[in-house]
Amino acid sequence: MRTFSCQLASALIALAPATLVAQSSTSITPKETAARREAIAARVDSGVVIAFGGRALVHDFSTFYQLPAFRYLTELNEPDAALVMVVRNKRAQSTLFLTPLDARTAFYYGVRADSATSVAKYGMPGRSASALPAYLDSLAATGLPFYHVPDVETMDFARNDTLTRGQEALKGLAKRFPSLAVRNGMPLVLQVRAKKSDAEMALIRQAAEISAEGHRAAMLTANPTQEYELRATLEYEFTRRGAERPAYGSIVGAGINGTTLHYMKASDPAKPGDLVVMDAAAEYRGYAADITRTIPVSGTYTAQQRQLYQLVRDAQDIAERFSKPGMSVRAATDSSVALRARGLAALGLVESVEASFDPPWNVNCTMSPAQCRQSNLWMIHGITHGIGLAVHDPMQENGPDAKFAVGDAFTIEPGIYVSTKALDVLPDTPKNRAFIAKVRTAVLKYQNTGVRIEDDYIITGKGLERISLVPREMDEIEALMKRRAKIQPE
Repeated sequence: MRTFSCQLASALIALAPATLVAQSSTSITPKETAARREAIAARVDSGVVIAFGGRALVHDFSTFYQLPAFRYLTELNEPDAALVMVVRNKRAQSTLFLTPLDARTAFYYGVRADSATSVAKYGMPGRSASALPAYLDSLAATGLPFYHVPDVETMDFARNDTLTRGQEALKGLAKRFPSLAVRNGMPLVLQVRAKKSDAEMALIRQAAEISAEGHRAAMLTANPTQEYELRATLEYEFTRRGAERPAYGSIVGAGINGTTLHYMKASDPAKPGDLVVMDAAAEYRGYAADITRTIPVSGTYTAQQRQLYQLVRDAQDIAERFSKPGMSVRAATDSSVALRARGLAALGLVESVEASFDPPWNVNCTMSPAQCRQSNLWMIHGITHGIGLAVHDPMQENGPDAKFAVGDAFTIEPGIYVSTKALDVLPDTPKNRAFIAKVRTAVLKYQNTGVRIEDDYIITGKGLERISLVPREMDEIEALMKRRAKIQPE
């Protein structure tokens, strides 16, 4: 008698597409990384740009992750390295500082790049990391300003407690050279990084295709009873199709867990009648996709679920219509927010489109009235963000007048998240008490229901293109889920 796990594996294999997504032959060449460094040099004029890469792991429970800015400038995907660019008259002379492993350690972790391979593989000379301090001192003595590309990520709490290698190096330089001018070099990198090259677009497309297959496989998972079953299916498919890793911590939340935006546990049951929010995607050769689908555990959406889902889908559709080259990013967001607010009012989840409340977060409602509209309670995140070497990557234009442009890669991700818990955390004010009294019946009708739909897009010379080709209409999802094998444990 076959075990349940064998049955499940056999069924998934049978339901899987006959061929895998072909891995892209595209790669980021030394010529392209050199052009990136020269673009930054043109913005610096004269100075020293220094960037540190990720550190080697201190435990055996995860894999090495290269910092996006460092990978962008070097394409080196090895730990404990640094890049120094000496810029004079807008031209850069770049050197990699590498930390080779001793012979014994190399038996465990493999050899690393060294000065002998640095030029051929990365297009710039390599030196030992042990020579870096003296080299930096010699450059500081010239009086050139330093541009430090911080070796922390936005959510890296190292900035608040312990010094990173980059922070430690700059602290030492400032102590030895008190008059040294040190500036933040990250804005320079982000300016160049924002416009995606053809090679980058191809890699982002590949990441999206792999991610799409993961979501299809999850939709075909037979009778899931736990959130982690779906997460395992997603991440298995990513790996099977050549991804380096998930692009971020996979979010798989069933029922009320789907109303928590970044629910990461994936440890609760997935029960018939629940919707499951699956926000998960792959990283391919450093480039991230970002896809979310919301599926019914039973394979069929209820009437109430269909109402919320269609509203989110309509909000995504109108944002797409405004996300064309030369169109306003704000207009895309505002159109989506306005449509969603009208729909929420029609469902009784807000008093009116313009109705306000006293939010539980810190905001001045007089100065920012839009942030205090009741509709924001049911979705507090943005509509769009860039993707690339990071799952939240820069776009070419920012601010109120930003416009979509050729070379942008981004997501559109409206959502609605209804839970009585949201009402419970509101400040006890007369305005909020009136709001709660008006909407409580509707909240109870739709409670514990989260819906998010997120797709990936690129803008090329031909216009806007959606590259995350996963079923997203309810009828399409239900039709695919009908193909699930009927497997029960024996």
